Amino acid sequence: MEHSQSEMNILSNGKSYDLVDDVGVSMKTPLEDDQFDDPDGGLENEEFLPSADGKKPVHFTDFEGKTSFGMSVFNLGNAIMGSGILGLAYAMANTGILLFLFLLTAVAALSSYSIHLLLKSSGIVGIRAYEQLGFRAFGIPGKMAAGIAITLQNIGAMSSYLYIVKSELPLVIQAFLKADPNADLWYLNGNYLVIMVSASIILPLALMKQLGYLGYTSGFSLSCMVFFLTAVIYKKFQILCPFEEFSANSTEVHHSLNVSILSEDHSLAHQDDSHCTPHMFTINSQTAYTIPILAFAFVCHPEVLPIYTELRNPTKKKMQKVSNISIFVMYTMYFLAALFGYLTFYDKVEPELLHTYSRIDPYDTLILCVRVAVLTAVTLTVPIVLFPVRRAIQQMLFPTKSFSWLRHTIIALVLLTIINMLVIFAPNILGIFGIIGATSAPCLIFIFPAVFYIRIVPNDKEPMNSTPKILAACFAALGVSFMIMSLSFIINDWTTGSSNGGGGH
Repeated sequence: MEHSQSEMNILSNGKSYDLVDDVGVSMKTPLEDDQFDDPDGGLENEEFLPSADGKKPVHFTDFEGKTSFGMSVFNLGNAIMGSGILGLAYAMANTGILLFLFLLTAVAALSSYSIHLLLKSSGIVGIRAYEQLGFRAFGIPGKMAAGIAITLQNIGAMSSYLYIVKSELPLVIQAFLKADPNADLWYLNGNYLVIMVSASIILPLALMKQLGYLGYTSGFSLSCMVFFLTAVIYKKFQILCPFEEFSANSTEVHHSLNVSILSEDHSLAHQDDSHCTPHMFTINSQTAYTIPILAFAFVCHPEVLPIYTELRNPTKKKMQKVSNISIFVMYTMYFLAALFGYLTFYDKVEPELLHTYSRIDPYDTLILCVRVAVLTAVTLTVPIVLFPVRRAIQQMLFPTKSFSWLRHTIIALVLLTIINMLVIFAPNILGIFGIIGATSAPCLIFIFPAVFYIRIVPNDKEPMNSTPKILAACFAALGVSFMIMSLSFIINDWTTGSSNGGGGH
């Protein structure tokens, strides 16, 4: 397959190649045949693109990788963690504990395998940009397809985060100020608040040149989600089933939850408390949505290669370890949040877990603090997700241009403006981003890593009938099936007029 000379020139003798990186610097590195079989590095050496003079190599970016292992774990973990954690208890209620655990484990393992394919493909050709892998595999169409999928997926994710800001921040301010919910106050207007948050917090972080610096905000964001998980576990032992829902007509607005639940009210004895029994396996009309919810909750693949680029002394083995640790930590948090949320409300749990707590006591101080923590987490996640979108746009529109602060800033401003307009003016974007999620997420997780691997790995090293390529082909087929299934659910949801509030990433 022929490629543009400006992008790369790979010599077929397997001994050396020239590459032009993002800033137009040509580099050459030896490729020995026996390196391909190196289980730890593929075609990478310990110091990716080593130089002959012994100096620290120039990485495939406009700066040297400076991010530590721990910060890289924070960054990738924060990229995985999203608003989808709020919907996992609802997913468990519609699958049962054991079926949910099986599906969660399967999706986490598949995500790790997908990252393995990306890293191996990256190591073979010395490319650390998702879009450039697409170019190496399929030329300009592959590059554009990857760039568009990344852009759509992450714009959808950022919009979902800012929707949480728009809907939850006014409630938090209202609770703190004891404001009249019917008052027409500008600081209770979600549209104004989302613009203020975008301009004062998100934009300055998004203007940073290096993703690695956001490791500090990533760590704080993850700590907020740990607080959310801790509160969910604590509330399981405070809220007893069957529970009484908060009544808006009650004269005692701040009535203690414990008094309400623990009072000797024998009228509850006749209630059917069958919903207080956990189910191991459940199949109903909502079960089919669980796989999309779980898959979207593990979308982090556009961020893998940028984080790999900025990792200090990067190797494929080291980055795979970063990925595995991040996925395992998120896997554990996801399961615990889903389990204790489900065991608190059972089949009464709502698609967004925090709303369910509000049915018990909307003035609960702990849950109010949790809302603040979740708002903080999603706000600090937006800059992390914006980085690969900006990189994708630069790869598609300015592939040979050197770094420019002006272009760097303008792209961030335009992206945040578009996302804010979507959040403010779109009457209902759930269907739009449902389509985006059902198409771009399977491409980024399943289809692209597999087909890129199949195309990039030389057939003389791994023929098409080899086990790794057969597995990759099956992985791509799984992604296609997932895409068709997700689109079918959404179209059926539209045609039947039913509504699903399930989670997303």
